[in-house]
Amino acid sequence: MIVAEKMAGFGRRSSWIRKMFEEGARLKEIYGVDQVCDFSLGNPDLSPPPEFGQRLQSLAASGASGVHAYMANAGYRETREMVAKRIAAEQGVDPGADGVIMTCGAAGAINIALKAILNPGDEVIVVAPYFVEYGFYVDNHGGRAVPVAAGDGFDLDPDAVGAVITEKTRAIIVNSPNNPSGMVYPASTLKRLAAVLASAADRYGRPVFLINDEPYRRIVYDQVEIPAIMDLWPHTMVADSFSKELSIPGERIGYLAVSPAIAEHDDLVNAMILANRILGFVNAPAFMQRAIAALDDVCVDYSPYHRRRDLFSRILRDAGLAFTPPRGGFYFFPRSPIADEVEFCDILRDEKILAVPGRGFGTPGYFRLAFCVNDKVIERSAAGFKRAVERAGRS
Repeated sequence: MIVAEKMAGFGRRSSWIRKMFEEGARLKEIYGVDQVCDFSLGNPDLSPPPEFGQRLQSLAASGASGVHAYMANAGYRETREMVAKRIAAEQGVDPGADGVIMTCGAAGAINIALKAILNPGDEVIVVAPYFVEYGFYVDNHGGRAVPVAAGDGFDLDPDAVGAVITEKTRAIIVNSPNNPSGMVYPASTLKRLAAVLASAADRYGRPVFLINDEPYRRIVYDQVEIPAIMDLWPHTMVADSFSKELSIPGERIGYLAVSPAIAEHDDLVNAMILANRILGFVNAPAFMQRAIAALDDVCVDYSPYHRRRDLFSRILRDAGLAFTPPRGGFYFFPRSPIADEVEFCDILRDEKILAVPGRGFGTPGYFRLAFCVNDKVIERSAAGFKRAVERAGRS
């Protein structure tokens, strides 16, 4: 075999998201785009705010020297200062520009964090349901992902986290608002988690880092507030991107912010900056860094997502599907009406509806639906969901 055995294995069990997205593309070729209801990929369909386009035009027209040049591997100072100010406002802790590293999306941020902290065999806790790539990111740097099931309503279960912490545990990745469940972990849960992590640090003599992955932070519903987490546990890093809030996922611009209270802070940040280079990211895109530096208070109008959430809720409820309404992001994670959610996703596919099986997120028995699609796509799925549930009941 010419492909490495590990990569071949990854390929066989890799992203159900991409698999279903590709299946959706096939069905659209056969039946036409207007006949397929594709809820497979969390690809924002809203246009970026007009300020973003105006900023790009201004930068392109400036003709300034060095606009597209390399910069310090941590990123442009002015951009990092903007991010530090944002983090201070959101988290109640100011990382300072020297505690911020600009990255190729939140994925780049998580990877440089893991590269800097993991020794071979170290463990990283991931809370199921979780974004499927986390396991691959941990493996990239010699670690082992340890899944822990969420509790009721997909809330994080601190006691379950504490039960799997060992002397090998180096970090936990927390994603809130969560992909795929839409859960926002409340402050009470995060305080209990911080207490669990503090107890573990005392027991094993080294901290468990908390990597807070929050690219959906600004997309929340029903006046839900996202709790600050950096002031609850000093050994916290925040990974974020502008992909969702500005609707620019293909531009791959994000950052990692490191709490100033982390032990050996400067050494850790320097290791992450080095990782940013040697992993091949080199620099976050220069043009995007300059663009977002002036857009801190700008966010896409996500009211269409709110409207679609409510529309989809009615359709799923009418079809007889059980689900926890998402409090943030743009995903539903309903329970499958039959035990094998892959089989149910196949039934949905027969109805030209594309959904992603929950086992791809470490939680079999559920399936994910992305509602960052046109309202008409959601509306025309109603009859298909009803037929699929009825058919599943006869299987």
